[in-house]
Amino acid sequence: MPGRDDKLPIKMLNDRVLVSTTDDGERTSSGGILIPATAQMAKRLVWATVVAHGQNVRTCEIGDKVLFSPDDRYEVEVQGDDYIMLRERELHAVAAERIEASTGLYL
Repeated sequence: MPGRDDKLPIKMLNDRVLVSTTDDGERTSSGGILIPATAQMAKRLVWATVVAHGQNVRTCEIGDKVLFSPDDRYEVEVQGDDYIMLRERELHAVAAERIEASTGLYL
């Protein structure tokens, strides 16, 4: 019979992306002013780090920074750590060393 300390492996499915944020809600402005988490702001996108992804994800890899809307998220707890589950289509941008110096915009 398995004990309480046995850990099962997790496989991400399809186009799902599991990200981790270090956001505690408070921010510091470029001038050094502390902005509390309770301050009302317009819709603001959030950066997070990719922890795992499904086999159909093509735009990001583990360790990349991704930009997403905090309104489009599902939170999940895995072994005491909080993560956010997203679909690949909910990502607005990817920041990584391997990406060329292009904005990806074509006019």
